[in-house]
Amino acid sequence: MIIHPIPPLFNEESKTLILGSFPSVKSREAAFFYGNPQNRFWAVIAEIYGYEKPQTVEEKKKLVLENKLAMWDVIQSCEIEGSADSTISNVTANDLSIILENSNVDRIFVNGKTAEKYYKKYTYPKTGIKAFCLPSTSPANAAWNIEKLVDAWKIISE
Repeated sequence: MIIHPIPPLFNEESKTLILGSFPSVKSREAAFFYGNPQNRFWAVIAEIYGYEKPQTVEEKKKLVLENKLAMWDVIQSCEIEGSADSTISNVTANDLSIILENSNVDRIFVNGKTAEKYYKKYTYPKTGIKAFCLPSTSPANAAWNIEKLVDAWKIISE
């Protein structure tokens, strides 16, 4: 069983919550979201908001918070082999109330189908807030290039 090691990132001004499924090995090692340099998340978010792609955790936090975003993952603990979402089992979901009760979050987006699956199963029944599924920024989602991802993800800034 692996416990999610990264606290949620949000502040009272956050309006849009982005949820992944569970941190990859590289993200767990970096102790921050989307730590695998092959994941396009930071490039996509930077492009949407007109920033240089952030390199440090502090730059990433600044990009998120300055744009009234919040970040976390659906899963609090699970069994997983490496970083393969397909191997996830024995899931316990994160309790989003810490974010929802201490921010202005009024919409939720999930990064990819795995996050959507576990959100619908474990989180939606508790929050009653529908989550909109965006195409995964994972390198495993090779069918989507950076331009297509930016186009699909622009909705978070509207």
